[in-house]
Amino acid sequence: MNRRHFLDLLKERREKQNQQSLTADLLVLEKEDSISKDFSISMRPPLLSGLEPYTGSWGVREISHLLRRTTFGAKYEDVKYFQTKTMDQAVSELLSNPDLSVDEPINDYGVGNLEDPDVPFGESFIGADFLIEREGLRIWSVKGWWLRRMINQEKSIKEKMLLFWHNHIPIQMSDVFHSNWNFEYLEVLRRHSMGNFRELVREITLNKAMLFYLNGQFNSKEEPDENYSRELQELFCIGKGPNAKFTEEDVQAMARILTGWRMNWDDEEVRFHKEDHDISDKQLSEFYNNAIIEGRSGDAGEEELDELFDVIFDNNEVALFVCRKLYRFFVYHSIDPQAEAEVIVPLAEIYRNNNYNIQPVLEKLFKSQHFFDTANRGAMLKSGVDYQVSLYREFNVPLPPDNELFERFDTCRWINRFLIGLQQSIGDPPNVAGWPAYYQIPNFDKHWVTTDTLPKRLQVTDIMLIEGVPSENFPFPLDVIETVSQLPAPEDPNKLIDNTIEWLYGIEVSTGVKLVLKSILLSGQLTDSYWTTAWVEYESDPGDPMKRETVKTRLVKFFYYLLHLEEFQLS
Repeated sequence: MNRRHFLDLLKERREKQNQQSLTADLLVLEKEDSISKDFSISMRPPLLSGLEPYTGSWGVREISHLLRRTTFGAKYEDVKYFQTKTMDQAVSELLSNPDLSVDEPINDYGVGNLEDPDVPFGESFIGADFLIEREGLRIWSVKGWWLRRMINQEKSIKEKMLLFWHNHIPIQMSDVFHSNWNFEYLEVLRRHSMGNFRELVREITLNKAMLFYLNGQFNSKEEPDENYSRELQELFCIGKGPNAKFTEEDVQAMARILTGWRMNWDDEEVRFHKEDHDISDKQLSEFYNNAIIEGRSGDAGEEELDELFDVIFDNNEVALFVCRKLYRFFVYHSIDPQAEAEVIVPLAEIYRNNNYNIQPVLEKLFKSQHFFDTANRGAMLKSGVDYQVSLYREFNVPLPPDNELFERFDTCRWINRFLIGLQQSIGDPPNVAGWPAYYQIPNFDKHWVTTDTLPKRLQVTDIMLIEGVPSENFPFPLDVIETVSQLPAPEDPNKLIDNTIEWLYGIEVSTGVKLVLKSILLSGQLTDSYWTTAWVEYESDPGDPMKRETVKTRLVKFFYYLLHLEEFQLS
């Protein structure tokens, strides 16, 4: 397929995207038109804590809470590592800025009748020409590449921030349907994930995937397209809070400011096309201090873009809106009046004072009494990605080795199919507003666990616990013995239960739950030695299949019960 044919296909999608954008706008207008609506539905008791520095205990519960919110799951080896650090040191390390250089997705799909005629097996397809017959497989490969980075992440918030920004400024990879552009979009988010929000928004505005996803490619002086200018305000920068008073005229004026930016088909580079730019003056509303963006002709028309961002980022609503989104993603879905006054407003001030750099905001939040307040622990339902990826990380499940490319590809495709069932397909949120769990009043994170998704979650854990991902050579089920071996005193059933719950849940459970767990470890017997003897005998001779099977059978039942409890759905 040539580029012109591809352009025709994209134009055919334009009407569908317009309708999708309108639907998303109506959702946001309905669900986030007033912060005060949010105040009346909080199920968490009002908190007295604010952004004062946290001075409480620093142990497994606190570390696990921090890790579950800032990474995908709390790997026990990471918990042990951060026990050697102070809370300040732990947060600073998680927010540190490691090397951003990354590998590229490669052709790990092209075997048998799936061979890619343009990209040899094992080589990168980034930079290869668009090939409609293989773009679907390449996009699966991009998603697998992204998923592996989540599973194999370092002690860093980077991967969680990438998901945050993908939800905040989303595209739908299946709609863009161009693997290279999808990858470039992810790299923009990754490059700015812990950096400057204004720079991120400016670069994503001119990103190829976004230009096509929200029709910027077709925005011209003869036919201004308002899709991107609307979402730039409603979804990306201003939101629909109580003081977000931008107007339809602002949407129209910003659309005219953005005319002329498009990708050249000859070299696939984004440039300013002065002949397509509206050179008239653009008057904005009182919400933007009645600013006028002077129309410019010729190459000078490019300057209007930066003037537009000057006007947008001079508005106090930007910092408030983003800080609310951060709060809902990392702390709790509901923002009551006290949280607004004691957490959101001061965080927004920090954000503005630091020129919209995100790191100082996160550092203040994650080192605060409010973040570690016990009422905020186990207060959020895990997203589909959190649920699935944390299983791999907390139970140290390996992926197929890198030299088994197709097995690796197929395993990641299976995991991503599981995520589709859990309503969080990475790369493909339901619309331009992102996943409803992060904005939709009144349900918020309850969207993750429904009569449809809860059975699928339990199916995922059952498959992973008993069989592993469907694979002929590398199923890799959860290694329950190795998981327990990490914990202190695994031979003592009482300590094993307490330590597992402290780490895996981070919140208290009833005495009844502990009694059931102990009965499982003791196979219904009454004395602790029934488990202790079995474990000690296994440790003395781990190669003995009978001794291994004895403890494995009990531990599989032990974790089956733990992973089926409601507490495991919480973060």
